[in-house]
Amino acid sequence: MRVGILADSHDRVPAIAELVRRMAAAGISTILHAGDYCSPFALAPIADAHMSLAGVFGRNDGDPQGLLARAQTGFGVEIFESPHSFEIGGHQVLLVHDIAEVQARSLESHGVVIHGFTHRQEMKTRGDTLLLNPGESCGWVYGTPQAAILDLQTKNVEFLTLDASEWTR
Repeated sequence: MRVGILADSHDRVPAIAELVRRMAAAGISTILHAGDYCSPFALAPIADAHMSLAGVFGRNDGDPQGLLARAQTGFGVEIFESPHSFEIGGHQVLLVHDIAEVQARSLESHGVVIHGFTHRQEMKTRGDTLLLNPGESCGWVYGTPQAAILDLQTKNVEFLTLDASEWTR
């Protein structure tokens, strides 16, 4: 099973929409989001693409009640407090905004840990656990919107990076 990975989208809808479009073109139908959507309208590109989403809140989600209300409109979105542990495709995943808030033993009890917060794309392993930060979907801090596609079975990661011509039309 392949899933899209987003984090730190911070309301930058054109960048989110282009990353979601690329994921859809790659056959992705489920997105995991590691927090900091900021406002409910950041979910619009995901709803428009008819994708499901499981995510956690970040530190800059200024309208958590609005995000929950939008998620409950029936388009396949669930947003949880961070961290959130769940099984998808037979794999135990931990979704967290700031990985520093998670104990080492919790990291090691998951096959995949997806996090955000730093806005930096990163992939490393700790034992059998894949630690993945898709980078900032917004591009506000480092200037480049980023995301990832993860194959849960093989733990192969494809990083997505946009240049301005792809999303600022």
